[in-house]
Amino acid sequence: METESKGAAPQPQEPQKDAERIDPYGFERRHDFESYTGMMSEYVSVLHRRSMRWSKLLEETPHVEKNLTVKRFVRKGVPNEHRARIWMAASGAQEQLESRPGYYRSLLAMEHDARLRDTIHTDMHRTFPDNILFRSQGEPGLQRALFNVLLAYGHHNQAVGYCQGMNFIAGYLIIITKDEEKSFWLMDALLGTILPDYYSPAMLGLRTDQEVLGELVKSKAPAVGQLMAQYPGIWTLVVSRWFICLYIDILPIETVLRIWDCLFYEGSKVLFRVALTLVLHHQTEVLRARSLPDVCQCFKQMTSGAFTLDCHAFMQKIFTEPGSLSMATINKLREKCRRQIQEEESRGP
Repeated sequence: METESKGAAPQPQEPQKDAERIDPYGFERRHDFESYTGMMSEYVSVLHRRSMRWSKLLEETPHVEKNLTVKRFVRKGVPNEHRARIWMAASGAQEQLESRPGYYRSLLAMEHDARLRDTIHTDMHRTFPDNILFRSQGEPGLQRALFNVLLAYGHHNQAVGYCQGMNFIAGYLIIITKDEEKSFWLMDALLGTILPDYYSPAMLGLRTDQEVLGELVKSKAPAVGQLMAQYPGIWTLVVSRWFICLYIDILPIETVLRIWDCLFYEGSKVLFRVALTLVLHHQTEVLRARSLPDVCQCFKQMTSGAFTLDCHAFMQKIFTEPGSLSMATINKLREKCRRQIQEEESRGP
């Protein structure tokens, strides 16, 4: 059995300027290396400033509490050296880890379900093939740690077990925490508390939230909402990967990590803020679409380019461009959309 993988998380400094074109997280960047290094050369000053402020805050109040100051700090970005600590504290994962010592190891020590083990093993080579850290099951690669976390989670939450998409989430958690047990408890916070029913066999939570986004677009960008209404099931087609992968492989990694800072601290409404910002910012292009393939292509293109690469500016946009968006509004829409889905299913084909 693999021992726990620990160590300092990678620091997002200026990426290596070598022939391999690899960023600080182990990802090869063949196509956007120049634009990435350009963005990072400006972003490092923001990171340095935030790092000093976070260090001072945590020195004064070592116990991370939820208050307006910390919320403001999280929205402006958590430096990588503090990321695992803040995610663990904000999500309740740290409390779970401390209250159940040895539980993670006990899951790995138990007799494993052969089908679960084989399903996870099949996905190993598909997980970040462009990341040098996940290319080998041996040290110092992270593939074995990834396998352990997914296997333990499958036994811990048997109603979910394992489904595609979870491997990418666990992979990102391991890249940041460099710790299997912490990654396991952060997975549990995400899948069990922050995003319930996203990864259950029926995926009712995921399907509901796709329709909730459609309702939000109708109210905040009526013309786009009207266009999308012409295509039944369109939201599943264009945003299911956004939500199920929590924007991994959809948006640039620095942007995804900034979104996750807020996701762990504020909950699932940040996923809607991101999606709404993308739609609102590109509504002119969406409204030019004349067919279903046009719409799909537009949604694919809106996640790349300078707008999403500049993570600091993008994160400022998600908290201003969509306007007011309360959890109460989202929960009300969730009730409505969930009921509609269940009624449609009860009627049958």
